[in-house]
Amino acid sequence: MPEPKYDLRELLLKGNSRSYTDFVGDIVNKRPELIHELWEIYLCMEEPVSRRAAWIIDTASENKPEWVIPHLPGLVEKLPFFNHDGLKRHALRMIARSPFATGTEGELMNIAFKWLQDSAESVAVKMYCIQVLYRLSASEPDILQELYDTIEFQMADGTPGFRSIGSKIMQQVDRDIIMLKTRKRR
Repeated sequence: MPEPKYDLRELLLKGNSRSYTDFVGDIVNKRPELIHELWEIYLCMEEPVSRRAAWIIDTASENKPEWVIPHLPGLVEKLPFFNHDGLKRHALRMIARSPFATGTEGELMNIAFKWLQDSAESVAVKMYCIQVLYRLSASEPDILQELYDTIEFQMADGTPGFRSIGSKIMQQVDRDIIMLKTRKRR
């Protein structure tokens, strides 16, 4: 029996629940050649299909990171143009758990600091910005103090979720700064 033809755009417009996302994700799992089309839909930034494609890629790639890694440079390139919280959140979530694409670290750092400092951004976007920036600090330790200060500045007005992740990362950053100072003294 021949494989059924799927119009991903049409499928994405039919539903927006977690179970439906998993259903479309299962189709893509069985037909991995569709992942490239799903990425094209995501990066074309057309509502609501792009956001739904992002959700499917994000959840499915938890078990298949190879679906994200080749697309990371293009994803980072598109980040400044994302204007929907869902597009940003899914992108940052994927980036936060993936190896950084070589040559994109500076742009990623700029975007993450910008969104972290923006009072209009959601807690989820800020949380993933914090995670991305903390991971970037492993190769760019000079950003540790700026990350600490940026989080600390927002703690008083932050939501409970922001304060929770912020205080945890601030503790880690504080330990990292102390360790760096100790190394420099030697």
